Parts: sequence; C-alpha cells; structure tokens
Amino acid sequence: MKCTIAILATLFTATTFNVAAAEGDAAAGEKVFRKCKACHVVDSDQNRVGPSLQGLIGRQPGTIDGFKYSNAMVEFGDGKVWDEELLTVYLAKPREMVKGTRMAFAGLRKDEEIADIIAYLKQYSPSE
Repeated sequence: MKCTIAILATLFTATTFNVAAAEGDAAAGEKVFRKCKACHVVDSDQNRVGPSLQGLIGRQPGTIDGFKYSNAMVEFGDGKVWDEELLTVYLAKPREMVKGTRMAFAGLRKDEEIADIIAYLKQYSPSE
C-alpha cells in the first residue's frame, strides 16, 4: 500500500510539473525575452530593428504597418496566424522555418524557455 501511494505521488508530481512546463511561466519568460530586447519590444507598438511583438498572438505574421518585413516573412505569413503551436516551432529554429528571413536569432533550444516566452508574450496579446 505504501509503495502504491509513493508511486501515485511521484506520478502526480511529474504530471503537474509537465503541465506547468507546457503552459510556461510568464515571469521566467520575461527573463528569456532579454535575448530578444535588442531588436524587439513587447510593451508598446514601437518597432526597432525587428517589429513590435505587442499583440503578436492572434496576428498574421509579417503584417505590422510601418515595418519593412523580408519577402520571406511576408510569404510565410500568408494564411497563418501566430498562435502557441506556430510560435513553438518558430522560436526553436526561426531561420529554418522562414528561409530568407532577416532575423539573425538562431532560436531557443530549451522547450521550457519557449513555453515561458510564449506565456510572457500572451500577457501583451489580446485574449483568445
């Protein structure tokens, strides 16, 4: 009986951790966003070297007025919307996903960092 309870407790803890990691931690995502700050802002509609990421989730890629996107990003964005699934793949290897993009960032290697930054970006996007 004690063994069964210990196993169940371990499974519960592991499952809880995996769900939390999948959802991401916005506070940790703010720290990850430091890698992006040289080119992007998230808390205003100001463009820098890269476009503002304010309101990113739910927006079509390559469509902010006043920002000159690469042709590759404009073509990539046709018929797409930034959502958690698309961002998860994109943030891992942006230059592979959008060949010809001007973005120099190689990507985030850790799934947890990707989940965290998406949680952070969601704070600055309209509710789904």
